[in-house]
Amino acid sequence: MNIAVLADIHANLAAFTAVIADIERWQPDAVIIAGDIINRGPQPRACLELALQLRAERGWHVLRGNHEGYVLSYDHDLTTGRPPQGGKRAWHGPIIWTHQEVVDLVPQIKALPTNMALATRGGAVMVYHASIHHDRDGLLPTHTQLELHAKIDSHAAVFCTAHTHMPFVRRVGETLVVNVGSVGLPFDGDWRAAYARLTLAQSDWQAQIVRVPYDREATLRAARAVMVPACGPIAHIMVREIELARSFLFDFVPVYQERVFAGMMSLDEAVHRFLAEVECAA
Repeated sequence: MNIAVLADIHANLAAFTAVIADIERWQPDAVIIAGDIINRGPQPRACLELALQLRAERGWHVLRGNHEGYVLSYDHDLTTGRPPQGGKRAWHGPIIWTHQEVVDLVPQIKALPTNMALATRGGAVMVYHASIHHDRDGLLPTHTQLELHAKIDSHAAVFCTAHTHMPFVRRVGETLVVNVGSVGLPFDGDWRAAYARLTLAQSDWQAQIVRVPYDREATLRAARAVMVPACGPIAHIMVREIELARSFLFDFVPVYQERVFAGMMSLDEAVHRFLAEVECAA
């Protein structure tokens, strides 16, 4: 039995279609998308529609991740009359724009499961966007065996995760732990799209992280043309993440979020300062 697991597409259509083509050549028995199809990239609607089409026409399994959750949370705030204002609204520019792009599909997003398990003759293959605790509790290659054990279901033969955009394969006790990496926004310095191939040989599961080149320049052109004007200053950081295959928002948020929310500086100024620091460090 062969299973493909992919995640963290992040509205990168060129990367998504390249991975789809690679999976179709392999022809696995099942395909699972483990969330974060939308947000943080230039083509949220096209990617979401394609994922839903693959589910309907080919039986692909589709989960939602924390970025679908952000859009659902904003939709809830909007419908209850409590949308973010001031600095918070500017900060949430990418989420607001993504919501506008997919608003009619919100009921379908809401209906997506957050995790799943496939029963196989080699044991259960469990798939979560992050950990068993919540969809932002990521598993990193630097975690110890004990740390990983606390985040997985040890009854699984295979526990697949995503979220951190850092692929790895580890044995934790009797469980094969697989972080499938990111299709559209890798953070390990390798810009190529990543996904995982699971293979059951006799009763033993094996996993391989596959890297797929795609037209990154097309994604960058779309990001600069669409995201920057539509999403506001923070989109400049997201473009830099695509360019360098590194995480920058994770460093930006704790330093500048409260200053922007408190009105101590504009988001424009915060982004300008941060990117200048990034260039100096490089």
